[in-house]
Amino acid sequence: MAETGRYDLPANCQLIEVHVADLKQLFHSLDPTPFRERDLDPKAEEFIAGWARELESDAPIALIVHVDLGMPPAEHVQTLHDAVRDYFGERAAEKRRRLRQLFRVGRTSLVIGLIFLAASILIGDLVASMLKDTRFAGVARESLLIGGWVAMWRPLEVFLYDWWPIRAEARLMDRLSAMAVRVVPSRSS
Repeated sequence: MAETGRYDLPANCQLIEVHVADLKQLFHSLDPTPFRERDLDPKAEEFIAGWARELESDAPIALIVHVDLGMPPAEHVQTLHDAVRDYFGERAAEKRRRLRQLFRVGRTSLVIGLIFLAASILIGDLVASMLKDTRFAGVARESLLIGGWVAMWRPLEVFLYDWWPIRAEARLMDRLSAMAVRVVPSRSS
C-alpha cells in the first residue's frame, strides 16, 4: 500500500493508481455526451473495479490518476470526481435492481416449485394407491416425488447462492462511488 499523506487523503486509505496520458482516456470514446456526463471507459472501469476487489473490504478507497500531460484544469479534475461518483453510483443502483429482480424471480419460482411438488406428491400417492399391488406403483410414486423436488432446484439456487455475488458487487460499486479521486502529474512529465 502506498503512502497516503502525499496525496492529501484520509488515513488508512487504500490506493488504486491509474496512469494515463490525458484524462480523456478514462472516458468512453464512443459516448457522444459532453465531458461532464460521459461514462467511464469499460477498460478503465474493469481496471478500477478489479483492483478494488482485491483490497480489504472495510477500508476506504482512493483513486490516484497520474497524468502525463501535466496537471489538467481544476474543473476537469472535479468533473472526473463527479463522473466516477455518478458512474459507480449508477452501477450500484443497477446491481440492486438486478438483485430485486432475482428475488422476484426466486419468489415466483418458489411458488411454482411448491405447487408442482405438492401436485407430484398427491399424484404419486394417487398412482401408488391405484396400482398398489404392482412394482410400477413404487417407481411411479418415487419418479413423481423426484420430479417435484427437482422443480425446487431453481428457487433454492436463487435463495442460497445466486444473490451473494450480486450483493457483493453492489457494495463494491458503493465503495467506488464514495472513493476520493486525486489527479497528479506523472513523475516523468
